[in-house]
Amino acid sequence: MKKKEDAGARPTPLVSVVIPAYKVAPYITETLNSVFSQTLTEFEVIVVNDGSPDTDELERAIAPYRERIRYLRQDNCGASAARNRGVREAHGEFVAFLDGDDVWMPDYLEKQLEFLREGNYDLAYSDARLFGDPVMTGKTYMQTAPSRGPVTFVSLVRNECNVITSGVVARRRALIEAGLFDERLRNAQDFELWTRLARAGARLGYQRKVLLGYRCRRDSLSGNVMNRLAREMLVYRHIKDNYDLTSAEHAELSRVMKLQEAAVELAKGKLRLLSGRFDEARASFTRAHRVRGGWKLRAAILMMRVAPRLLRRFTAHRLRS
Repeated sequence: MKKKEDAGARPTPLVSVVIPAYKVAPYITETLNSVFSQTLTEFEVIVVNDGSPDTDELERAIAPYRERIRYLRQDNCGASAARNRGVREAHGEFVAFLDGDDVWMPDYLEKQLEFLREGNYDLAYSDARLFGDPVMTGKTYMQTAPSRGPVTFVSLVRNECNVITSGVVARRRALIEAGLFDERLRNAQDFELWTRLARAGARLGYQRKVLLGYRCRRDSLSGNVMNRLAREMLVYRHIKDNYDLTSAEHAELSRVMKLQEAAVELAKGKLRLLSGRFDEARASFTRAHRVRGGWKLRAAILMMRVAPRLLRRFTAHRLRS
């Protein structure tokens, strides 16, 4: 005999929306409004406060939603741990990740699930409209970080396919079987998980529909760029040291790491140029040119020999414009 459901029992959600919260109090209301405006309504929302220093402000902001969300608190362990806890606590067949300062279009979940099912994907991500930074506003994510061809381990490592985490909907089972986010990695852990999923045989796909708004802040030529490049290099080394790569995968990863090292040298060269350390800047540009080549770097190296101060003024002007 069929068991009668308890009065007032909530139906099992189709999708679990996982939102890690750390220093997002000014934005979380807009984020949650976008979730509760979805055309597909079979979802639950899990907000994980990852030891945020703005907890009082955050809890005031989410107070109107407390009856409709599951709110979890933990010590600060990083985005990996916050997302993993959300996935483990989830009841849905699918998990949708959303950062606490991004927003979805009203048909986001409906279109993503439609795409997942039609393509029989384990993970799908969409395009996004950029906002928040006057320079980037109006552009799409795939204009700045394109996706081309099938999503594979190699295409991810080559940056031919770039996954935006707030645009990801995945089968919970596939995430669990892959081992979830690596909590040892404090940065770029999402990229590492996508590569691990691809190597495990999961089917990843993307659609070009713009289904979310991605809040971005302009990177200055300072620690931001250097930190990003250093974080990416750490993940590449992690993959090289921990994955059982084929010879072809190993060769491709080594090639990409050399290009990454050249990008680091290029960024260092610009910083040294702006600070007037011309000899060091020229040395960095030369090391970058050995790997990357190109007439622009050759011209910069020549300018460093004959008119370094003019090149510094030109570079500073371009960064300000």
